[in-house]
Order: sequence, then structure tokens, then C-alpha cells
Amino acid sequence: MTEQNLPNKYDTIIIGSGAGGLASAICLSRAGQKVLVLEQHDVPGGWCHSFYLNGHRFTPGVHYVGLCGEGEATNDLYRGLGIANDLVFFRMNSDAYEHVRIGEHRFDIPADPDLFISRMGERFPKEAKRITKYLKLIRNVSEELYSLPYFKGFWQKLTIPYKTRHFGKFGLFNLRRVINWHIKDPLVKNILNIQCGDHGVQPKKAAFVLHSALMFHYFYGGYYPMGGGGALIKAMTNAIKKHGGEVSTSNGVKKILLEGTDQKKAVGVLLESGKELFADHIISNADVGITYNDLIGREHLSKKLQTKLEKTIYSCTSLMLFLTVDMDVRKAGLDSGNIWMMPNIDADDYYDKAMSDDLTSNDAFDGMFISCTTLKDPSSFDGKYHALEVITFIDYKPFEKYKDEDAQRSEEYLAFKEHLTQKMIKGLETAVPGISNHIINKDLGTPITNDYYINTTEGNVYGTEKSLKHIGPFAYKAKSEIDKLYLCGASILSHGVAGASHSGVATAALILGCNPDELKEPQEDQHLRIYEAEDATNYPDWMLKKMEVKKARLASKVVKETV
Repeated sequence: MTEQNLPNKYDTIIIGSGAGGLASAICLSRAGQKVLVLEQHDVPGGWCHSFYLNGHRFTPGVHYVGLCGEGEATNDLYRGLGIANDLVFFRMNSDAYEHVRIGEHRFDIPADPDLFISRMGERFPKEAKRITKYLKLIRNVSEELYSLPYFKGFWQKLTIPYKTRHFGKFGLFNLRRVINWHIKDPLVKNILNIQCGDHGVQPKKAAFVLHSALMFHYFYGGYYPMGGGGALIKAMTNAIKKHGGEVSTSNGVKKILLEGTDQKKAVGVLLESGKELFADHIISNADVGITYNDLIGREHLSKKLQTKLEKTIYSCTSLMLFLTVDMDVRKAGLDSGNIWMMPNIDADDYYDKAMSDDLTSNDAFDGMFISCTTLKDPSSFDGKYHALEVITFIDYKPFEKYKDEDAQRSEEYLAFKEHLTQKMIKGLETAVPGISNHIINKDLGTPITNDYYINTTEGNVYGTEKSLKHIGPFAYKAKSEIDKLYLCGASILSHGVAGASHSGVATAALILGCNPDELKEPQEDQHLRIYEAEDATNYPDWMLKKMEVKKARLASKVVKETV
């Protein structure tokens, strides 16, 4: 709906259409509220949106999702939101959903915690007992963490110290300290910590509890949505519209409107166009720094919150290379599993190095996350061209001088971007030799890209830094100190596709005065369809036909161009 057609009064206005904001909108609209979601970009989705480059699809922020199996948390979430029937997921290579490449060392992480333990024990027999004990601790801490909201009543709460004893014992320690207590071999530590990339924090800063929950999230493998992140967003926006809610793109919010003698009550928003819209509740799914510093203004905040904002550290930023190649990537060793690549040095040293590297050098990036989406989603493969997304973490400082440029970028920035693209390709060559000779299209997303499309502070990719200072009781709260203003997203409850979605549900529950579990109760008529990315045996006819049509279209196009 265009800005001109928007009514000026709603029950709830949601700023930002990331997974968290859309999850909130689904819950509130189906409860009967008049809901409006406002998005500054021309498509909804935030990090989860998909876009096309020369006909090939890419998704900047959805690379895999965990716990999608029957009866698992993400599956139940989508069934509870009423969007499961509109989604199809592919389970990534179950024998190696994560390919770990540390220097010359190789290790594959399977979608089975018991097999993971035995495989690690066989590879590192001297560490076998310690590995078993450590991974059991990971499971215990995670299960205890997830159980906390379910302790009800006096007698149950009385048992919390015992029933969450592992969580309580290790909850205030960083990952490096805990793993050093259990594991001696440096290579084993690096393998077990490789998924630090999923929260962008090195072991000496990462909260052990957070890393435990993240590893547990993927214990049974990774899943990728058919149609990329855009398919997930489409299912969510359709659900919002089905319940009478509205999603309006290309409508950025300039200010959150406040009223009262102390200006402590949110009553609406001022759009970039100058139009004012009003609501009983405002939810910000925007970056917390943007929300408080720009949309509210520090002058309206308490000294305590101002101090918190000043001390807030945001997560790292990134370079993301989007490639289309005409190469047989399977023959080159790729499959639907992710590749995590880093040099054979201490993980903390590597992160320190990555944040201080001279980006003007011609050296290849030696740490990367590599994902082939046309193997994760076989229905998207046209028979010839594969799509790859390659990521490396960097510091924001080298990009600060470009942050105020408009859409017409300077020659200096464009030259820097091309230089970084070549550094990325050089790094990718070490994992996929010869790939540079098969690149058909390429584009690079930088921290400035993140600023422009996602509107994040310093181009951060995970919200606030996921260290002990910014999670759990120290995270930003869903209910703000401004009356009727709520927040959701990566900096509130948890990050990632699933974490942000759960955050959105929790925020909606606050407004509706109910328990989040009530809003996530799986609906009996909703079922998530899951197929194997590596095995087409059980693909339904409609999917096989879709794949045939895609390949036939490319073949027809090639014939026309040849003629």
C-alpha cells in the first residue's frame, strides 16, 4: 500500500519488516488488531529479503536455519504462526552440513550429535573423553536454558538451582575460558568453535551460554528454504495480509512521535514523506541504535539508557560476495553444506587479525564462509549456472569516510570495492580452485551496503555484539522505558532468522498480555514440508516439473542466442 493510501490510525505500527517485525505483525493482526508494517526498503524482509542479479537469486542474511525437523522449535514456530504450509525446506547434506577447513586440516560436521562425537573421537583419540564431556555440557546448558521459561509455581521454581545447575555454573563465563577447561588440542578447539561465525564474536568475548545454544540449534543439521529467504518473507507477509494487516514498503520512518509533559509516550510515527501516522502501540524492529538515537532522540531518554547506549558495542560488519558461475561446482568439491575456512591459528588471534587487517593490501582473505544456494535449493538450479554467497568479517573503520555518500557512489569507493572483490575471489580460489575463470556475474556487499539497505549502526550484521555484556539480562528489553514503545529483533532476545522471529512473538505477547507459547502453539493443519537437498528421490512431481521448466527455459534462451 502506498503512503498516500495509508489511514492515519492503527492499533500497532511496526517499524521494519525483518523476521521479528513480521512475526509480531502476524500475531497481532490475527488477534484482531489493525496492524501496519513500515519498511524503508522497496522490498520487505530486512536481512531475510531476496534479490536478483541478472536473473539469479541471492539472500544476504539467510544461509541456514536449525531445528526445522518434526517437533523441533523452528518447525513448531512456523506451524504456530500459520505459515508452515506455505514453506518448503531442504535439509542440507546430513553427513556434512558444515565443512570445516582450518589451514590444511579438514573436518565434516554431521547432522547427528552422537556421530559428531564419535567422528571427533576417532580423529582425535587423545581428546575423545574430553570431547564427549564437553559436548554433553553443551547439550545440558542449552536444554537448561530453554527450560527456564517453563518453571511455573513456587515448588517448581524452588528446584531451578538444581535443574539448571550446568547453566548456573557456566553462565557467566566466556567460551574461551570454558573450552580451555575441557579441551587441550588447539585444532579441536577451533573445530568446536568454528560456528562463532554465526554470532560474529571470537571465543574470548562470546558468552559460553550463547555459543552452547547456537551449537544446539544446529545439532541435528541445517535447513534452507526453497526460494531463499524471500520465500519465508512472502509466507509471513501473506499471513499478515490474510489477517487484515498491511505491509508498506518504500516508507521510511523519520521520527517516533511522542506526547505528554515529559515526552515519554509513543503515539505514532513521522514518515520521511512528512506524513504522520498514529497508533496505540509502536514496535521498532529497527537497529536499537537507530531506534533510540535517531527515531526517539537521546534527549528523551533517561540517563541510565543514554549511558547504556554509549557503552553499547555492535556486532562486526562484513563483506559479502555474490557470484554467478558456469562451473560444475560439485566436481570442484562443493555440496549443500557450508564451508567455514580459516587459517590454522588460534581463533581469537584470527578474529583480532581480521579486524586489523590492511584492506588495501593485495593479499587474499584467508577466512571465509562459503555457501552455494543452488545446491542448498536444488529447485533454483537452471542446469548451468550456480549462485554462491561468500562472506568475511571486517572492521567498519575503513568505510567511515564513505558513509555519507548518496546512491551515486564516489569513484574512490567503487575502486576500493573492486579491490576488495578481487581479494575475496583470491581467497575463494583456495577453496574452489579455478573458480575465477568461471565467474559470469559478481557483486560485493560492503558495510556501506548494509547501512543503505538494512539501516544498521556501523553496518553491523548481528545487532549488538553477542558478548556477556549484551545478552540475557543485559540485552535491550522488549518493553522500552518509553510508554507504548516496544522493540524486537536481533538485539532483544536472540539473533538469526529463528531468534529474531521468536523475539517478534515475545514482543507481541507483551502487547496482548499473554504467554508467547500461546502464540506459537503448533496448528494441527499446518505442516512444514522437508526434502533432502542431496537426494531428489522423494521430490514431489510439482517440484520436479518446476526444475525441468527452469532448465528448459535456459536451454531455449541459449538456442535463441546461438541462432
